[in-house]
Amino acid sequence: MLIHFLTQSADGYIEGPNGEFDWPHMGPELSAYSQALADDADAFLYGRKVWDMMSGFWPKAEEYSDDPHDLAFAPLWRAMPKYVVSRTLEKADWNTEVISGDVAARVAALKEGGKRIMMFGGSELASELTERGLVDEWVLVINPIFLGGGKPAYGPMTQRTQLRQVDSRVVDGKVTLLRFVREDASEPVQQVAAEPVRQEAAG
Repeated sequence: MLIHFLTQSADGYIEGPNGEFDWPHMGPELSAYSQALADDADAFLYGRKVWDMMSGFWPKAEEYSDDPHDLAFAPLWRAMPKYVVSRTLEKADWNTEVISGDVAARVAALKEGGKRIMMFGGSELASELTERGLVDEWVLVINPIFLGGGKPAYGPMTQRTQLRQVDSRVVDGKVTLLRFVREDASEPVQQVAAEPVRQEAAG
């Protein structure tokens, strides 16, 4: 099972014209939802650019942030087996394997071995694996902002992929979460039961 988790703007971009990523919302409900998905995963998958961003923050997240989401996710990220797709990266730390050869074949092998993989971001990688029929589920988090340009959520594809919507909800009263599987999916859809962590009111 390969799940693509993507945060995007309302006009379909994953970063702004100058690479800006200061606009995504992360409230308690979305945090709980994403944490529930991550807790159930066996591995994380990244393209090189997203990996550089993740590996620059999560290893020492507690030094940079006291946000409840960051504090909950950081230990999980450090312990989770990870895969990064790159033709130039020779090695990576934090329990990470670099995939530099046939990406589709390696991902297919992981899936055949029963791995439940979460892929984050990665426009080109997500498009390639979608076209190869390797992505089973898409979780799209739509933020209420027009960026007016930037990097599209998905790159060009040469064929259609028909999807079936299995969930749609507004979380934190702000962002829309859409969840899709392939139209011909035969596996039962796992429900995500996520309750936000309630912060105690400051004294």
